[in-house]
Amino acid sequence: MTIPTRHIHQQFSELSTLLLQKRNAAGYWEGRLSSSALGVAVAITALHFYDATVNVPEISSGLNWLETNINSDGGFGDSPTSQSNVSTSLLCYAAAKVCGHHENLLLNVGGYLCSQNIDVNSEQLISAILDFYKTDRTFSVPILTMCALCGVPGKEAFDSIPQLPFELSLLPRSFYSMLNLSVVSYAIPALVAVGIAIFRFKKKKNPLTRWIRESSVNKSLALLRKIQPESGGYLEAIPLTAFVCLCLIESGYRDLEVVRDGITFLKRTQRDDGSWPIDIDLSTWVTTLAVKSIKNHPDFLTSEDNLKLTKHLLAIQNKTIHPFNGTPPGGWGWTSHSGSVPDGDDTPGTILALLALNQENPELIQNPVLAGLRWLNQLQNNDGGFPTFSRGWGKLPFDQSCADLTGHAILAMAKTAHIFADSLNRKQISGIKKSFVKSLIYLEKQQHSSGYWLPLWFGNQQTADHTNPVYGTARVTAYLNETLNTQFGKEYEIILKLMIDRGCGYLVTVQNQDGSWGGAKDIKGSIEETSLAVTALARNGFQEECTSGLSWLTEKTKSDGLVSAPIGLYFASLWYDEEMYPLTAYLECLSTYHRCLKANGKG
Repeated sequence: MTIPTRHIHQQFSELSTLLLQKRNAAGYWEGRLSSSALGVAVAITALHFYDATVNVPEISSGLNWLETNINSDGGFGDSPTSQSNVSTSLLCYAAAKVCGHHENLLLNVGGYLCSQNIDVNSEQLISAILDFYKTDRTFSVPILTMCALCGVPGKEAFDSIPQLPFELSLLPRSFYSMLNLSVVSYAIPALVAVGIAIFRFKKKKNPLTRWIRESSVNKSLALLRKIQPESGGYLEAIPLTAFVCLCLIESGYRDLEVVRDGITFLKRTQRDDGSWPIDIDLSTWVTTLAVKSIKNHPDFLTSEDNLKLTKHLLAIQNKTIHPFNGTPPGGWGWTSHSGSVPDGDDTPGTILALLALNQENPELIQNPVLAGLRWLNQLQNNDGGFPTFSRGWGKLPFDQSCADLTGHAILAMAKTAHIFADSLNRKQISGIKKSFVKSLIYLEKQQHSSGYWLPLWFGNQQTADHTNPVYGTARVTAYLNETLNTQFGKEYEIILKLMIDRGCGYLVTVQNQDGSWGGAKDIKGSIEETSLAVTALARNGFQEECTSGLSWLTEKTKSDGLVSAPIGLYFASLWYDEEMYPLTAYLECLSTYHRCLKANGKG
């Protein structure tokens, strides 16, 4: 059984029209991230500490949003459709307490926390939060610091909160990977600001370490200013920027420019409904996803559209040593705003988008694409895999090599070498191939015996360990499918097909009875996960599985629309959904399925 071609055509036409309508005036996609209760809580607390009187409208609007979006159990999740969790609920409780006049909100959230054995009046909550995040202090210590500053349980709790070594941020960047830092590489602003706040409020201090830290404060504050982007928002992230501001304000540095610009960023990014997202947008990421979803149908974009998108993507390529983490030129970050930092997923994504947009004249984008590929090769870890931001950081999960980013890089390397083969010299081809082979070896080692790969920045809240093997496997398998169509792919066909077969084998075993896929076996299906699984399987046969998946997608979107699932992860374990994810994933799925039908003479 196959789905009628006319039905595929109709769905693709309708969805691609919707996709094109979602572009902004400049011709690219910004998307829309879900609002974040955690973002709201930390932002209104920073605004309260900065000036509780002047910022009454923003604070009240934020509190009203929290009251409107509280879960039925009295708690808060990371996104409006997320299950309640202790961390977000605790921050919302602290914000409501310090801002005042919202007794019902305090009562409801306090009731939820009590049901989770969290006593907001006891230092017991400190060990509970630390135990949850284990050795990663990226999120746990900022949470506890804000709570203590808000009187939950009180500032005396600082003696039990671990000190962040903010003075280590002053060492040369090359030392960072050798230090046992308790925060991930992209959270240096939190390391500094939260570390200074804890230092200020801790009572017991060794005289020597106190002297060292005191002498490091002003230099650390200068570093914070140096790495602050023009927008005022560190990484364009609302929670990170708000944590920095509230900690500096309460540490006695309210009048610093770094605080002023951070507060301005927070006020500017509040939404009309009073909420904040976790980040201003993922415009580069969703734009490249959009291009990928319709790249096999070039007639949907005019030559003018292609030119606009190409100019935009070239304009936001990093062309200098980046001030935030010292990364060299050539990479792309997740957004066009100034706080973006080049990373190992958006760079291959943008390379592939540029190649797709310029199929007729690839020489126009050859130099920036090769610069992007050089940046990627410099990022590659010794294990052959690719991390997100910084080479050599491997102590905490979000700094380690990961399968989905590595698969993305493999495809970018293979496509670039294939398209520019005639204009690259032997040394260039050899360098790309060496990196490519190392990546293949890494991916083979990372593939579980069951056939799956785990992603890094995506998960599923309903799986036992919050991982998402379906997402990781579908993405990597799809990347490898496309790699087969390149010269490198033909050369390493055996190992590629072996990994692809194992990945497909896993995906088939975890399909739900209703035809959908969730994050793992017997997990409720989503549009994103089902679409990605079908995309991975369609090129490798599996007609029955793909047909049942597409049938589920048809019924799901007909009854519920393009509802997005909270599968994205931000910072430590902060969930989000993005309205562009189901749309682009479904379009890519339809496009791939239709292309496979044509290849088999059925389209």
